[in-house]
Amino acid sequence: MTVRLLIFGIAHEIAGKRSTTFEVPDNATVSELRSLLSLTYPQLGPLSFAIAVNQQYVEDSVILTENDEVAIIPPVSGG
Repeated sequence: MTVRLLIFGIAHEIAGKRSTTFEVPDNATVSELRSLLSLTYPQLGPLSFAIAVNQQYVEDSVILTENDEVAIIPPVSGG
């Protein structure tokens, strides 16, 4: 199934794009998505980032559905 990724901050620099579609297995969880993202973009692996699905922050156990909008939100720092 396909989800739409919105990619922010350092994750955007790693992926080289701000948004894309991404294939995940049917009934994939956010945790499984994290693993697939780490395989596709190995530099994301060590980063700690939040995931929002359809504009709501979610736990790793949430099951994704077709056409979900998934935001990858790395930690923000600055002053």
